Amino acid sequence: MIFDLITIFPEFFGGPFDCGILRRAREQGLIDIRVHDLRAFTSDKHRTVDDRPFGGGEGMVLKPEPVFAAVESLFGGAEPPPDAEVILLSAQGKLLTHSLAEQLAKRKRLVLICGRYEGVDERVAAHLATLELSIGDYVLTGGELPAAVVVDVVTRLLPETLGCDLSAVEESFTTHPRAQISAGGILDCPHYTRPADFRGHAVPEVLLSGHHEEVARWRRRAALEKTLRNRPDLLDRAPLSDADRAWLEEVKKK
Repeated sequence: MIFDLITIFPEFFGGPFDCGILRRAREQGLIDIRVHDLRAFTSDKHRTVDDRPFGGGEGMVLKPEPVFAAVESLFGGAEPPPDAEVILLSAQGKLLTHSLAEQLAKRKRLVLICGRYEGVDERVAAHLATLELSIGDYVLTGGELPAAVVVDVVTRLLPETLGCDLSAVEESFTTHPRAQISAGGILDCPHYTRPADFRGHAVPEVLLSGHHEEVARWRRRAALEKTLRNRPDLLDRAPLSDADRAWLEEVKKK
């Protein structure tokens, strides 16, 4: 997987990709992260990347010329191939979800355009980007943090990056058919490790029992209860069994 990051602050990415799984994936050649300075694709002596918006208003807008030039340089002036995605990070974009990340992980190359200022000339979204993407319903100072998030969430879905491929199956939001606990996009179950008793807070007995079926049942119910408490909206579209629904009704009565 190749990640191309187009930004006016290339120094921003000097540290986020040098730790943990991302660092290991880079060292193993599983991903290649390339950072491109947008100002290198300007044509004036001041290396201008922004201008005032037509129609008036506050703030500045990133100009289309350097953005188009930067993306086109990556593909030799040709159209991006089908296995590539040109993504504009924007507060107006489609919301990033786990299922969308799974789709992006099937591509071979992701070009991430980091917006700044008041926004990016709309012609970039309309005629260059293949996807306009937001990481949440809030506004950031720029697209660099969202770009780093996309690199992280997509990388961990690639084969071999986690050491154990099942690590990306049994977790929150997954729709993987092999998932047993959080299938259907509900939250992951609570996890515990040693010591079994910490400051009077004991690990649930069932997790120490060695009874695999009982453990699986407890984890499913605990995941449902946590989803009801923190993200009840997910339950509206989750494929729940009759047993799941009965358990949720019991929890609501507590």
